[in-house]
Amino acid sequence: MGKVLIIGAGGVATVAAVKVAQNADVFSDIMIASRTKSKCDAIAKAIGKPNIKTAHVDADKVDELVKLISDFKPDLVMNLALPYQDLTIMDACLKTGVSYLDTANYEPRDEAHFEYSWQWAYKKRFEDAGLTAILGCGFDPGVSGVYTAYAAKHYFDEIQYLDIVDCNAGNHHKAFATNFNPEINIREITQKGRYYENGKWVQTGALEVHKPLTYPNIGPRESYLMYHEELESLTKHYPTIKRARFWMTFGQEYLTHLRVIQDIGMARIDPIDYEGHKIVPLQFLKAVLPNPQDLGANYEGETSIGCRIRGLKDGKEHTYYVYNNCSHQAAYKETGMQGVSYTTGVPACIGARMFMLGLWKRPGVWNVEEFDPDPFMEELNKQGLPWHEVFDGDLEL
Repeated sequence: MGKVLIIGAGGVATVAAVKVAQNADVFSDIMIASRTKSKCDAIAKAIGKPNIKTAHVDADKVDELVKLISDFKPDLVMNLALPYQDLTIMDACLKTGVSYLDTANYEPRDEAHFEYSWQWAYKKRFEDAGLTAILGCGFDPGVSGVYTAYAAKHYFDEIQYLDIVDCNAGNHHKAFATNFNPEINIREITQKGRYYENGKWVQTGALEVHKPLTYPNIGPRESYLMYHEELESLTKHYPTIKRARFWMTFGQEYLTHLRVIQDIGMARIDPIDYEGHKIVPLQFLKAVLPNPQDLGANYEGETSIGCRIRGLKDGKEHTYYVYNNCSHQAAYKETGMQGVSYTTGVPACIGARMFMLGLWKRPGVWNVEEFDPDPFMEELNKQGLPWHEVFDGDLEL
């Protein structure tokens, strides 16, 4: 049994809080904290458990975080806030002697740059403090790394080709909306594409490379090559990989809106002067777009996310496809949030459970694929994200 502090009050944090409350066998006390305490209060009220507390905290300020952590004394801090705040929260954890978990790697506010180097640099400090930091414990990154580790442990002597495929075949009935924080989402999608091949990174234009891929229970969907952070850690930890890529689906209407947003300058992340005030266009756009937390009620369809792997076992080539399909409506009925929030929040809860049980507890800074995947995979089936396998099928890639 242990205490957990959840920082954040968005869709992912809401799902994680619901699931943590369901896992009362390992979580004794829960605190939800964010810049807007009323959002935390609403989550706590909806869950309705007496062991949930709420608090205000500005996660950009280490001193505020230190005070909160020192007062509540959690065993683990779950960082489900913004990626900009990873380092301040890690600093606060080191100052207070508390372990750490997040779902997305650090990125600076002034540049859409995704790299683990900033957080990997904390490795010795966490080791010396006897604390665990678990990085990227959502779905992708997160489950995608656990899937890869599971495949490497059970089915391959050598993983050579890895394609992570992410399809959202849902319909939220909005002209344009993002499924998680619009600022983070648009920064991610509009960057250059990048994939790993033969020991080098190959850069492409943003969404320049695409092809139709067939997703289980969904059918063919146009899929676009993007850079995603788990490619960096997985190619490091599985050096036999010859090529690693990440694919995501987008509808044409979404891409048309995105192109217009870029063309008119609303995707800019540098401050501009507007009537004597400094504003960031993308942050203004975020304020007028639909809130991802409000999409669930009318969301239909499902997501399908998985890993398509090719490699060698006993000298013979094999393929392996492991995936989960998640219904937006089922996610909403359980947690009040849509499937994209659900597929990130549930793995965060499972990672926290792994830590509390001592299964994923090791001083230092770790990506999820560096731990034993088996107990995590078992929990996915129990916690609402069951997985399926296809052996020696056509990967289409």
